[in-house]
Amino acid sequence: MNMIDDAQLRELLQRLRRFALWLTRNSATADDLVQATVERALSKWGSKREGDLRAWLFSILYRQFIDGQRRALRYARLLEFFGAAPVAEETISTEDLVVTHATLEAFAHLPTDQRALLLLVSVEGLSYKEAAEALDIPIGTVMSRLSRARKALRVLAEGETTTLQLRVLK
Repeated sequence: MNMIDDAQLRELLQRLRRFALWLTRNSATADDLVQATVERALSKWGSKREGDLRAWLFSILYRQFIDGQRRALRYARLLEFFGAAPVAEETISTEDLVVTHATLEAFAHLPTDQRALLLLVSVEGLSYKEAAEALDIPIGTVMSRLSRARKALRVLAEGETTTLQLRVLK
């Protein structure tokens, strides 16, 4: 496979950036998208079949964009799930990112059964009855596990520690 020369690459990068700008409507995001596209193309260069390089790069960029949109949607759902109002991607503050990261980290530490219930009920929108049927457990178990999961998530995410109450024996 022929390597691309500098002039061709510069022209393609300009075209990719223009396309990315139209898709994202944000200069920094477009630059990130072009960089991710070039990285992906370089990593897949050996498997590229003969054909139009420009079309191949545009298809990679578009797939990267679609994947990013799906990730952003999942991220927004997680923010909404954890009590944050849905926000535009550009307005997410560093503090929100840190809080979300801490919450996701806490979420990862929950027991599997609690994580499954939180995902089914809070993210996927299943009713308690539907979640009970999906997991083949009684609805009362769903409600108690969900309550414990939400409490544990709050404790882990907010960094609260539960102090042990010691009894004084006489």
